[in-house]
Amino acid sequence: MGTSVLSLRVDGELLERLREHAAKRGMSVQDYVVRTLIRDDFDERFQTAVEETEKFYGVT
Repeated sequence: MGTSVLSLRVDGELLERLREHAAKRGMSVQDYVVRTLIRDDFDERFQTAVEETEKFYGVT
C-alpha cells in the first residue's frame, strides 16, 4: 500500500484549533488530521457492520 498526498485549504481559525488539538496530544497537525480521518472511517465501517449483523439476525 502506497501513500498519496492530499492538500487542504483551511482558514486560519480552523488551522489554529487543529494545532491546539494536535499539540495537546504531542502530534503534528498532519498526524492529528490523519488519525482523526482514520478513526472516523473506522467508526463508520464499524456502524455499517453492526447494522448488517442486526439485519442478518433480524434484530431491530
